[in-house]
Amino acid sequence: MSTAAPAVRYRVADGVAEILMDHAPVNALTVGMLDALLAAFERAAADTDARAVVFGSAVPGRFCAGLDLKQFSRADGDGVRALLERLYTRFTDLQYRLGKPSIAAVNGTARGGGMTLAISCDLIVVDRDADLGYPEIDVGVIPAIHFTHLPRIIGKHRAFDLLFTGRSFGAQEAFELGLASRIAEPGTALATAHALAQVLAAKPERVMRMAREAFVRENDTGYRHGVAAAVENFCNVAATPESRAGIRAFVDRPRRTVDREPR
Repeated sequence: MSTAAPAVRYRVADGVAEILMDHAPVNALTVGMLDALLAAFERAAADTDARAVVFGSAVPGRFCAGLDLKQFSRADGDGVRALLERLYTRFTDLQYRLGKPSIAAVNGTARGGGMTLAISCDLIVVDRDADLGYPEIDVGVIPAIHFTHLPRIIGKHRAFDLLFTGRSFGAQEAFELGLASRIAEPGTALATAHALAQVLAAKPERVMRMAREAFVRENDTGYRHGVAAAVENFCNVAATPESRAGIRAFVDRPRRTVDREPR
């Protein structure tokens, strides 16, 4: 298996590109990590041997905890924008023009930016014991990108519940809400995603590409245009004294567990 960067693995087998985050303990997103992910997806888009993409984690029980708040707490306004430009703008655009179906395999905890990465994919497979959530508001920031698309997926009132309470929820609720495409038995999300990718990779390649392009155009509904507003909203909140204090308090608190880290 070759690597796109130390924190991201890339390989292709049987027509499926596999991109795995490998940044223990929780795949926290730094500028470097995001650059590695973007490079891996660019590689998959250009890879003629890949007809579908599976995106997951090599860290057991951890999909992605979202932004690395230690790096985030040290960033100035330009640094915050650099993170969001990668996570919101470039990743969204890259998925839009990927040219082949992508499947997120959520093998455990997914928070904040981890949810952003998963929902950008065409399909989401979650382990039955996965633990999902949008807890950004608890540390003084907002899940701004999800204000744009989540109400369209699950409805305004249910979206408000998840985004403003910051509560965690499981695979069954994600499936019932329409956030998850399929539920896999514990520890099998990656294998299940690969099996699904094989089905998609076997379809007529040109037809699949053209059909996906039509599908994403029809379902964009201004989402990519809302990304710029999401960046501004996030940056405005992150610049407030309350936000800076909340992030600092979270970073400085004694670490008891990585399971519940809100990102």
